[in-house]
Amino acid sequence: MNKVTVIGGGLAGCEAAWTLANMGIPVRLYDMKPGKFTPAHKYTGLCELVCSNSLKAERPDSAAGLLKLEMRRLGSVTMPVADETRVPAGGALAVSRKDFSDKVTEKILSHPDIEFISEEITEIPDGYVIIATGPLTSDALSESIKSLIGEDYLYFHDAAAPIVTADSLDMSRIFEASRYGKGEADYLNCPMDKEEYLAFYNELISAETAPLHDFEKSGSDNYKVYEGCMPIEALAKRGEDAMRFGPLKPVGLIDPNTGRRPYAVVQLRKENVEGRMYNLVGFQTNLKFGEQKRVFSMIPGLKDAEFMRYGVMHRNTYMNSPMLLDKHFCLKKDQRIYFAGQMTGVEGYTESAASGIYAGLSLGRKLKGLPEIALPKETMIGALADYVETGSPSGFQPMGANMGILPELPERIKNKQLKYQALSERAMNALEQALTETKEA
Repeated sequence: MNKVTVIGGGLAGCEAAWTLANMGIPVRLYDMKPGKFTPAHKYTGLCELVCSNSLKAERPDSAAGLLKLEMRRLGSVTMPVADETRVPAGGALAVSRKDFSDKVTEKILSHPDIEFISEEITEIPDGYVIIATGPLTSDALSESIKSLIGEDYLYFHDAAAPIVTADSLDMSRIFEASRYGKGEADYLNCPMDKEEYLAFYNELISAETAPLHDFEKSGSDNYKVYEGCMPIEALAKRGEDAMRFGPLKPVGLIDPNTGRRPYAVVQLRKENVEGRMYNLVGFQTNLKFGEQKRVFSMIPGLKDAEFMRYGVMHRNTYMNSPMLLDKHFCLKKDQRIYFAGQMTGVEGYTESAASGIYAGLSLGRKLKGLPEIALPKETMIGALADYVETGSPSGFQPMGANMGILPELPERIKNKQLKYQALSERAMNALEQALTETKEA
């Protein structure tokens, strides 16, 4: 059997290659690192996490938790590695980025049916291929894809948060806690009173941002972004209290120094297991580096913070998928070509990885002459795939896992937690039934 070409060594590409190889289908996996890096990538390993080290919630009655359950059931390579490399993060699954990348890389390189090649692909190759080059696809390959699909090719932004060293923090101004006491006290919390918050807010909205190229601008604030990765300064410009209802929300936290809920709270999350570095949760930014140092040092406890990495913003790319892809992530006009990852319009690390599993599974079954597997819309992966296929082509925007994209339950459940639990149980039952029916077919 001829080898399938998988382009891109991120989460989607590695999952696609792993899925195919485990089906006995030889794979040639390409990634342009370390010979060439995107503006946001710095590490040489596969599956480098850029925006954050969090893979979101683990609870099975949450959208992110359900997605992880489905991925594990389908043989994910990244989920077991995430378990091995986790760092404390309350109810979320967060990982040590370096360890996570190293262990995925080791698994991929040691698989007998995966040939890894460090080389930039600039043209779509012949034969069956899965393109999973992510939102930072190189210019050359972007042009090749654009020539294939036409002008239904869009641009947007994504942003990464700064990282500070633990020993540079003023712990007299910071307290350890998770919201509502869930899990261990895995977050460092920087409480603000109203005066401190307003001073920070006013400096943030007037701080100087890095210049954008003309093709990167969109809308009144010149940002075209995932809502989940909104630059903090762009969010602040939406209104004085926008941050307090977003990443700086104080709910579920009590400052032990005052015995009261703060006016606003900036949370820091461990960047590695040892806790030597922390990232500023929700503080993706396009501020100039000097401005980041000046403004973010106003946060209580960060006056003398040492920034190991400043936040960066970079160009991201995704397709108008409803016009181009079917529910298996296959290109409608050329059935040998599949896409996976954020460029398809799924938003987030686990969503990208899940799409890689589904694309690999779909192509693998096609090559083995087996009936197609259609994951039900009741599953989170199936619902995301359905959105990619049937979303509105007019103004199509990326979508992350959320309970709202699942079909309604036949019965109405008022309690939100019980409703989500029922949706999760239904999803896993539907997945098992689909796998059973596919195996019997």
